[in-house]
Amino acid sequence: MKTLVAFFSHAGENYFDGGYKNLKVGNAKVIADKVQKFTGADEFEIETIKKYPIGYKACCDEAMREKKSNELPELKIDLPTDEYDHIILVYPCWWGTMPQAVFSFLSLHNFSNKTISPICTHEGSGMGSSESDLKRVCSKSTITRGLAIQGSLAQTSDAAIKSWLKQNGLL
Repeated sequence: MKTLVAFFSHAGENYFDGGYKNLKVGNAKVIADKVQKFTGADEFEIETIKKYPIGYKACCDEAMREKKSNELPELKIDLPTDEYDHIILVYPCWWGTMPQAVFSFLSLHNFSNKTISPICTHEGSGMGSSESDLKRVCSKSTITRGLAIQGSLAQTSDAAIKSWLKQNGLL
């Protein structure tokens, strides 16, 4: 079984533990790097051509605009996923679900007969509707139960990640 860790992350100003903090590396990248280290899986960053604003409010506004218009932002590069059996998808919860950039990535591929395991960073919303949205978009895939990690705890989430990976047969 070949595994891919595909992630979308936002560096810059983030809502963090009740306030705002400027992050050099987004929380989802921190989690994706941990998952890659623990599993030895390949890692791929989902990046949009148009960068999201650094400021928290401006980024939230852009994310809401994309969601309302169901816009799928264009991605910088694409990665063929045919060789992978298991996709670990890591992303922040934006407006109660996955960012539109993640929907763009999912729309580019046929994930039929593959397993997708979602990990979501958040500051209070948990997985939101992202698990059910993932099941809808990738209806011919096996979607495992996701892992929600509070973004402000990303740096100290090793035990939770390892436990979840074991539950999903990845460790």
